[in-house]
Amino acid sequence: MANVVEVKVGLHCEDCIKKILKAIKKIEDIETYNVDTQLNKVMVTGNVTTEQVIRVLQKIGKNATAWEDAETNK
Repeated sequence: MANVVEVKVGLHCEDCIKKILKAIKKIEDIETYNVDTQLNKVMVTGNVTTEQVIRVLQKIGKNATAWEDAETNK
């Protein structure tokens, strides 16, 4: 069964978004991915964990947190 992973990450410009999408596409076993620039939210569906997505984004210099954590810290 596919997991839905949602992370909060800074989406400042088109270049940031392109970098993020390029990194996410390299994750194995993903089915879909989406970026919500309004909410600074990245959603990934597939056989993937929140930790995997955060690690991939951190490798490209993006500070990412689990969406649930971001929401509770408001």
